[in-house]
Amino acid sequence: MPTGSCYCGNLRIEYTGEPITTALCHCSNCKNYTGSTYSLNYLIPSENFKIISGTPKEISKIADSGKSITNCFCPDCGTMMFRYGDTFGGKDGAKVLQAGVLDDEGVVDNTGLVDELFVGRRAGFQREASGVRQNEGMPQQPRKEGKNDSG
Repeated sequence: MPTGSCYCGNLRIEYTGEPITTALCHCSNCKNYTGSTYSLNYLIPSENFKIISGTPKEISKIADSGKSITNCFCPDCGTMMFRYGDTFGGKDGAKVLQAGVLDDEGVVDNTGLVDELFVGRRAGFQREASGVRQNEGMPQQPRKEGKNDSG
């Protein structure tokens, strides 16, 4: 079962099973909270997601999709761990896990990519993710079919 942790190790998560979907996102919110040019996200069913230690701090805002999104991060070191929002079923819905917090980098290597979101905002030096669906915004429904197993 994949596990993940923040920079200081006080906030830890785990999940079971496979993600509903996986996506690179280039929206301004993802750029802002990662401090990078995109985020790599795994959409995990809420019943498969668990906080195993610590209590995250939360901050909500209206995302580029026009819907509410809540970022959950370590109150000690500030690492952004996961998100939830209206698009994903609210607080009790699916969690949007930040793949970079996973303890085993092999999980990322072995989990295929399905979508690339907000592609019009992709940094000019970045190339299109090969073999994945390209989306100008947030898809209406998370999709898993057509998973690109090559990563």
